[in-house]
Amino acid sequence: MRKTVSIIFGLLFILFAAVQYNDPDPEVWVPIYGLAAIACFMAYAGLGKWWFFVGMAVMYVVAAVYQWPPVFEGFLFSEVGMRSMNIEMAREAGGLAICAVIMGVLAVLVRQPIRR
Repeated sequence: MRKTVSIIFGLLFILFAAVQYNDPDPEVWVPIYGLAAIACFMAYAGLGKWWFFVGMAVMYVVAAVYQWPPVFEGFLFSEVGMRSMNIEMAREAGGLAICAVIMGVLAVLVRQPIRR
């Protein structure tokens, strides 16, 4: 289960980083998603300890709370463009929350003994 989750989300986070090329601030978001991808591949290879992934999850939660918009207007998935700054901030906070959840899942999965 750990390897499956790690590879799926590692590849997804690479895709998340790749689509940031047209974002107004890709120098912020490419490393954010890139670190999440690296962490996933570390979990796949069995290199990270559970506390490392907990630390990553906490870091992403703090960033998501900080990034949350002052007025929530939704995520507006039906449009690709940025209609308002609040929607863009909500999308960015949502991406950080996804990273946090996956790091939490990896912390649990890495802590469990490997069954053979």
